[in-house]
Amino acid sequence: MAVKYTEEQLNKFNKAALIQLFLAQQEQLLEIDKKLQLLLEQVAVLNQNRFGRSTEKLTMDDQIAFMEVDGKIVFFNEAEAVAALEDDGDDDDEPAKPRSRKAKGKREEDFKDLPVVSIEHKMTDEELSAEFGAHGWKQLPDEIYRRYRFTPAKVEVEEHHVGVYAAKKEDRIVRAKHPGYLLRNSPVSPSLEAAILNAKYVNAVPLYRQEKEFERYGINITRKNMADWTIRCAERYLAILYDCLHEKLYGCHVIQADETPVRVNRDGRPAGSVSYMWVYRSGRMCRDTPIVLYDYQRTRNASHPREFLKDFKGVCVTDGYQVYHTLEKEREDLTIAGCWAHARRRFDEAVKALPKSSRKSSLAYLALKQIQAIYREDSKLDELPAQERAEQRQLTVRPLAEAYFAWVRENVGRVPQKGKTSEGLRYSLNQEKYLKRFLEDGEVPMDNNAAEQSVRGFCIGKKNWVMIDTIAGAKSSAIIYSIAETAKANNLKPYEYFEYLLTEIPLHLDETDRSFCEDLLPWSDKLPAGCRR
Repeated sequence: MAVKYTEEQLNKFNKAALIQLFLAQQEQLLEIDKKLQLLLEQVAVLNQNRFGRSTEKLTMDDQIAFMEVDGKIVFFNEAEAVAALEDDGDDDDEPAKPRSRKAKGKREEDFKDLPVVSIEHKMTDEELSAEFGAHGWKQLPDEIYRRYRFTPAKVEVEEHHVGVYAAKKEDRIVRAKHPGYLLRNSPVSPSLEAAILNAKYVNAVPLYRQEKEFERYGINITRKNMADWTIRCAERYLAILYDCLHEKLYGCHVIQADETPVRVNRDGRPAGSVSYMWVYRSGRMCRDTPIVLYDYQRTRNASHPREFLKDFKGVCVTDGYQVYHTLEKEREDLTIAGCWAHARRRFDEAVKALPKSSRKSSLAYLALKQIQAIYREDSKLDELPAQERAEQRQLTVRPLAEAYFAWVRENVGRVPQKGKTSEGLRYSLNQEKYLKRFLEDGEVPMDNNAAEQSVRGFCIGKKNWVMIDTIAGAKSSAIIYSIAETAKANNLKPYEYFEYLLTEIPLHLDETDRSFCEDLLPWSDKLPAGCRR
């Protein structure tokens, strides 16, 4: 607690006492200033998170300077590097980019795969005679213009008439071949259920809004009906393909993992308890057969990825969550790689919290530029085969990464411990081993952005429906989101794909051999052309 002295008391102090008092108060002021700066940074970060743009984009114009010393790549001294950065104009003051011209033939390209309905507009002979009189006329080529025609959703009733035949002299009845029930004694069809799944799990339209939309079409389909159909179809049919995709995921050399909180209303726990939707996907470099799988769990502990990844052998890219590091210690066939996007995120928050005039002179900004340089060099290798990419990373990317970590160790003690910059520096040091893993394997991406993007569809939907009602609904949602996101990753049309699956899988339900799933996989050449974009 600060002590207040009167003028009379101060006059009685000797010179040495006054000096000690001044130094003590100077230390107090410095400590108060540090706390004030931390509070201002926290307020700025909160305001940025609430009102600011969410992008973490940093312009790629500025170049960090490197030089070679004793065979090693290092930074120029910090003052020179910052001075070079300060010469650049502020990002917000850059002149607007010239508007790009529309590419010729783009509209024809957009129209080419759509059905065309020709509508004739002709003049009658009487009208032509009245217009041209005795001079006559001749027909010129038609003037043609094109417009999109949109037909709103149309709901019809399919009435199946199945022929029934009986032998005259035998007690035997035969029925004509016909499609089976999707759900017995239910009016739902593959096309209707696919529309419900597409609306909720692709377009984030909650069931109560779909119920109102059906009412406007004069159809009585309640949200309870839709929820029941969805859960039963997911458990009975779509789960078969989900299990097949899970097996295929084990064959990937690199996967990426993330998780996001979700609330489940009736899960046997107190109100407000948080569950988690985990997402696992094939690595970003695996472009031919991408797989995205969700897994609902009530907690966030290590037992869940331990079970889900029990037969996976390879590299898992994560955001630094400790449970994955625990798994790596338990197994020799599992390697964990870190995420550079998370390493830079704290620096990005620190820079946005600073006044614009002092941003480019901060350590956080310099850290961002160094990480940007690593990203820039690695992005140049995107089109190379995995082995060649790994070799080039050793030559061009590793020196920059090593220089960055050397710089971090040098500067970690120069910033307040509880600030965002300090958090970023300490995160980099704590995760150094995992952040360097991408240098050793050409199939490992630098960051976990692909997994975060895969979970985005679920997060957008979560904002609309807020919570899931039951555990069965949560597990069904995991199955359906998995197939929807995998379909999108493979450039399929989700509605058409859902309809096809709900038509085909029931035909094989009684088969113990699940090899038919091979023809239903998103990359199968057996899929109808209409499923592809």
